[in-house]
Amino acid sequence: MSALEKSMHLGRLPSRPPLPGSGGSQSGAKMRMGPGRKRDFSPVPWSQYFESMEDVEVENETGKDTFRVYKSGSEGPVLLLLHGGGHSALSWAVFTAAIISRVQCRIVALDLRSHGETKVKNPEDLSAETMAKDVGNVVEAMYGDLPPPIMLIGHSMGGAIAVHTASSNLVPSLLGLCMIDVVEGTAMDALNSMQNFLRGRPKTFKSLENAIEWSVKSGQIRNLESARVSMVGQVKQCEGITSPEGSKSIVEGIIEEEEEDEEGSESISKRKKEDDMETKKDHPYTWRIELAKTEKYWDGWFRGLSNLFLSCPIPKLLLLAGVDRLDKDLTIGQMQGKFQMQVLPQCGHAVHEDAPDKRVSWLLVTCCPPLLNIELCCKYVAPEATVMPLSPPPRPAWPCDTGSL
Repeated sequence: MSALEKSMHLGRLPSRPPLPGSGGSQSGAKMRMGPGRKRDFSPVPWSQYFESMEDVEVENETGKDTFRVYKSGSEGPVLLLLHGGGHSALSWAVFTAAIISRVQCRIVALDLRSHGETKVKNPEDLSAETMAKDVGNVVEAMYGDLPPPIMLIGHSMGGAIAVHTASSNLVPSLLGLCMIDVVEGTAMDALNSMQNFLRGRPKTFKSLENAIEWSVKSGQIRNLESARVSMVGQVKQCEGITSPEGSKSIVEGIIEEEEEDEEGSESISKRKKEDDMETKKDHPYTWRIELAKTEKYWDGWFRGLSNLFLSCPIPKLLLLAGVDRLDKDLTIGQMQGKFQMQVLPQCGHAVHEDAPDKRVSWLLVTCCPPLLNIELCCKYVAPEATVMPLSPPPRPAWPCDTGSL
């Protein structure tokens, strides 16, 4: 069983016992926080972290697709950020604010197809080839034939799409490639358990606050600040639910239709529709994308990824939440010096969300100059940036890790 599979199973275990001095046993109930320590799970807008938002139109055979991008910065190389499966560009919000405050660069965070606020004609097509072409098309639509120097940074599924984009030479000005916590061997092993993991998630939420609270307490996102902006891009209001009155009328309409059916077939379908609508009425938020339905594309995202990553003829960086995630091909490649690798301890799978401010200046200052072009990148590093330790200690096992694509 891979480390990612273990983490998914362990993530469903009961919560840890209270720490010493916490005031005794939980006895099955939540620990009460003292006065003034209540956590704020209210959502925050993207504008607190990004400078602007744009919908980029891309022409293709089926018509126009519209891709949502969030941007910051006006000078320097472009860091093009690709999110993981089920997430959105907003997962890079806190990360973006931390980088912009230290390095003179431009940030472009993209909602991939079927995610966030991106609207495409064929949302069911989530093949690696199609999504890689999307990235190239968005770059062309934004910058034309003379794009600026670009570094691709992708997390999990987004890391795989970044590799496919780079290997297909779809971004001509590409100077560097960074994958965050995605390794072929671990990902392929985890796919067998992914459906069970997805079934274990809530299907609906009563409110955005409820969704944000779940993401933090489940360990999906350990950083509350990031969760408050990131989860807004992961969930949406249930379709057809605008108000309690509207929900009620929809339910009543379904009941009237069912009464016209034969009496013998009435019970099952009617109760199912009533239950579904009542669930939506009481829990008006659901996931923007049903990841379980994308299973047929998972193999294409990750199979052969390690060799594809190693074959990209550009400087490369791999960021991992733990050394246990490294597979054989990457281990050999790393020993041969084919890419840089850094382990960021005490982070979950969402490395860029869990500790963006602690590690981001270290990442940019110590990794980017040799990764891209030392003369180019050193020009843009802000003088107040702080270099963090080069050799972080090995990451211990964390039972509350969760897996995601």
